[in-house]
Parts: sequence; structure tokens; C-alpha cells
Amino acid sequence: MTNGTRDRDLSGGRIKGVSGLIVTAEGNFSARMFEAVRLGPLGLAGEVVRIRDGEADIRACEDTTGLRVGEDVLFTGELLGVDLGPGLLGGILDGTGRPLRRPGGDGIHMERGRGASALPEDRTWRFVPSVGDGDAVGPGDVLGTVVEGSRFPHLVLFPPNLAGGKVEWIAPGDRTVRECVCRLEGGTEVALSHRRELRVPRPFGVRLPLNRPLLTGQRVLDTLFPLALGGVAALVGGCGTGKTLMQRSLARCCGADVLVWIGCGERGNEITEILEEFSTLTDPRGIPLMERAVLIANTSDMPAAARETGICLGMTVAEYYRDMGYDVVVTIDSVSRWTEAPGEEGFSVSLDSRLSRWCERAGCVETLGQLPRRGSVTLINAVSPAGGDFSEPATQTARRLSGAFWGLDGDLARARHFPAVNCGISCSLYESALSDALIADAGEAWPELTEYLRSALSRERELSGRGYFAGGGELSGEDKWALYHVETLRVVYLRQDIRNAEDARTPLRRSAALLQLLRALDERVKKAMENGLCYDEIVAVSVREDLMGLRDLSEKNFPGEAEGWLSSFSARLSALEENAKAGSSEPESPMAAR
Repeated sequence: MTNGTRDRDLSGGRIKGVSGLIVTAEGNFSARMFEAVRLGPLGLAGEVVRIRDGEADIRACEDTTGLRVGEDVLFTGELLGVDLGPGLLGGILDGTGRPLRRPGGDGIHMERGRGASALPEDRTWRFVPSVGDGDAVGPGDVLGTVVEGSRFPHLVLFPPNLAGGKVEWIAPGDRTVRECVCRLEGGTEVALSHRRELRVPRPFGVRLPLNRPLLTGQRVLDTLFPLALGGVAALVGGCGTGKTLMQRSLARCCGADVLVWIGCGERGNEITEILEEFSTLTDPRGIPLMERAVLIANTSDMPAAARETGICLGMTVAEYYRDMGYDVVVTIDSVSRWTEAPGEEGFSVSLDSRLSRWCERAGCVETLGQLPRRGSVTLINAVSPAGGDFSEPATQTARRLSGAFWGLDGDLARARHFPAVNCGISCSLYESALSDALIADAGEAWPELTEYLRSALSRERELSGRGYFAGGGELSGEDKWALYHVETLRVVYLRQDIRNAEDARTPLRRSAALLQLLRALDERVKKAMENGLCYDEIVAVSVREDLMGLRDLSEKNFPGEAEGWLSSFSARLSALEENAKAGSSEPESPMAAR
């Protein structure tokens, strides 16, 4: 929220008292709720949370150590805000929008007081105009383009809080984020960057239906529990369930244009590890992940108020890139750390309304402007329930406000099954709305294939219960094969190897081809059992190792190799069928006749 006092007339007061992160100010001033405030000689960031006659309570967003009674309090006249413009991508910010310095070996380091802007103010950008003198422009219109990173097109937008008009002058060439690039008739000037309040959602034209999928590359999610672009998902898992690994895979492999990751109250060493991992990852196209990511870090030792402002900051940055026509994914890690009130296992009574504010800022929209674009903000709320208790308030609230619920299972994680998604408790409300888009991507057989997988998992739960209570003795050969094949589905299809580039991210059409192969295998085995083969003879023919090898083939080689393998396997079963028929046709022995 740096430079929030720029070109503003400030009103002031003085500190009357300090209690933890709550600072009481007194004096002759005018203030409004959530107004940005500067405290003491360092100008510590805070916002007004209570107003009385001649007094105001201010929630500090930084450590208040060293503040004294009688020191100055400056009221900025505006809400907490951030400068938006070129240079955000690749940045690591704290909850108030200041860059975090990471000296070698020291991890994250946050400076107190007035820091640098979220944007590199001394860097120049090559601005290429999209409009000319005399053109009419207004909120949401594209004035030009600069390139962030190596190839990311950053659209310079006319700010939504300014009145439009006709272009009097526009300036191509190298410009800093503070320099004017466009002047309208009447004197309104527009720079490469503009300021936006964090708590106020960015305006848009029309909210659009959620009918496009966010393909994650994770087969279990894309097949059974899909997420829509602009939707909200809850990723819930206790300690040791692979939640962090899942977030990293989603960031690397999902089909988003821009990623915003918000660390919210996790331990400093954990957040540092995540930041270091992000800096080394590349997406499937070989582009460094940080060239299209913004990271916001609020560790557990930072003030709790910064966690909430960090979420506001992340949503504001996401809406900015959404208005350029991009698909943005925001991940909050974790909602549990943000929602907890002081005290052991305490939660705020306003949990529902507070969390719903961020969920409502997700969505797919048509932007403002004469040539509106389509953009989206997709929100993934990571939840860390204590002890893996999914009935606790944060998990239940996130579930009610989400269209997709991804529950992680500790037993699967300990069995090295990644992703450790429990198919019995996970669900998605977006599947019917996404049906046409999924069929267009995966093929006409996709609904049948997903229904086949669900039926197999449901049959497994039924048979497992019967086998447990009956000791397994009452299960027929067909039932035993059903259990064996579901385990094959889990190992070959639902589990993925993040170390293998071909398997870490699976396109939907490739997933459909793999599932089609597994269904064909099941159908061929059931036919063989009808022809007299027993369960033990069939499982003696090794298939899982072959299927694992097929799964790891490139998308180009998979179809031909899969068809050849299925023909070979069918031939082996046919040979066993012939042997079974020949054995049954032999004359009965004299001893047997007696």
C-alpha cells in the first residue's frame, strides 16, 4: 500500500494508547472506516476499525514495537490501496503490497514503515500505443501494450475511476510506471500505472456463466471433480496429506494465464521453501513460472491484520489481470490461519461473511471498454483442519461457499498415492455446466467414461464392505476381479507421478484415451470369465506393469502402442480360453466316474 499518501492532504492526530496491534488515536480529525493510516515516525501501516467522538481505533498491519504515546498519526483520506502496472509479475510482496527482500540465507525479510512500491519505479518499459490522437477512450479501454518478462503482453488499461474523453496526446517509447503516456482533452493524464483500493472490487461489464473448465492436469480432478474458470474450490487436508505438493502441481500444470499465490499465516520456513520452489519451476511450455506469477507472503510471525489485507491485495491484483482478458488463479494458503480468532481453536462469528467477500470476487466476466474482453478469477481456498477434522468451522464454511470440494486423505498420502484425493468425500457442482466444453475437448465418449469410473469406485465400496464382514469367502470371481480392477484404476489412472513430465500434467483427451483403454481391458476380462476363465488365471497375466509403461508414453505414441498392447493381451486371453475349453472336453477318468 505504498505511496498511499501521495498528493493527498493529510489530517492528523496523536497516539493515545497502544494495546498489541490496536492503536488508539485522539485529536481533531475526520476519519472513515478502513481508512489507511500512518503511525509514528516510521509511518507504520494501519487502518481504522472503530470511530468514536474525537477518537479512533486503528488496527496496525505491522509490528507496533517502539510506538509511543503522543507520536503522530496521519489519516490519508483513502482506503488501503496498491499501485497496479507493469512489473507486478515475478514480484514477492508482503500483505500491504511492499516488496519483500530475501537476502542470501535469511529467507523473507520485511522492512517496517514506508517501503518501496510494489512496482519497480526506476525501470523503463517500451510502450506501444493501441489508440491515436482524437480517439475516444474510457474505463476499461486498452491504451497500449508493454511486455513483462520475456513474452507476457501487459495491457495498459484506462483506469476505471477516471472519466473518459478524447485523446489529445499519446506517447510511444520507453516510460517508467509514473510517467504520463496519455493525455485527454481537458487535461486528464494517464500513466503506465494507477492506484486501486484493496477492499473495493474492481468494476466489470457483465458476469458470465461458468461454462469453461480450468484444466488442472490432475486426472482425478479433471475427470471426477472439475473446476470452472471463475469458480471457487476448497482444497482441504490435514498435516501430511500432500496439500503443499498439490498446490505446487496445480500452479505448474493448470491452464491459467496468471497465478496469484497468497501465503496466509504459515510458518516462515514453509513459505520460504514454497517461494524458492516457485522460482525454479517451469510450466509445460518451458516458461519460468515466476514470469506469470505474483507471490504474497504473510508468515505466522507477521501481524494477523496483514493476513486479511494480503488476501485483499491478491484479489485486487487478480482482478487487474482479469480485466486484461486473462484467466487468473488465486490460491490462499491457508484459510484456516486467516479465520482463526485469538485463543485455542477459536473462530470468528463473522467467518461466513468474511470468507464470502473473497469468494464473491471470483467469477468470469465481460470487462469494461468499447471492445470488452472475457476474463476470469478462479479461487482455490486451501484449508488445514487441525487433526484432519473436516467438521470444524473453517472447513464447513469453505465447503458451503465452494463449487468444488477436494478432500485429501492421510491414508492415501502415506501410501505414496498422489494426488491423495478421497473420491468418497470430494464433489463438484460444476460438472453439468461444463459438460459441453469437456466433451468438445475429450470426445463424445467422455460422459460414459466418467460414469464408468464412478460406477467402478462405487462398486468397490460396496464389495469391500461385503468382503470385510464375510471374510472375503463369499466374493465370486467376478467380484474379486472388480476389486482388482479398481485397484488398477487407482494405480494407473488416479495416481500420477509428478517426477515424470508426461504424467505430471495430462491433457483431457489423453486422459480419455487412457480411461478408454482401461474400460476395454475390463470388458475383455469379463467376457473371458463368461467363457470359463477363472479369476486366478486372469490375474496371473501381468497387466499393471505394462499399463504403467503405456501411461508414461508421449501423447503422440500412446494411441498406437495402446491398441497394439490391447490386441496382444486379448490374444493371450484367447489362448487361455482355448486351453480351458480343451481341458473341459477331455473324457472323464474311470476313477472320477466311480
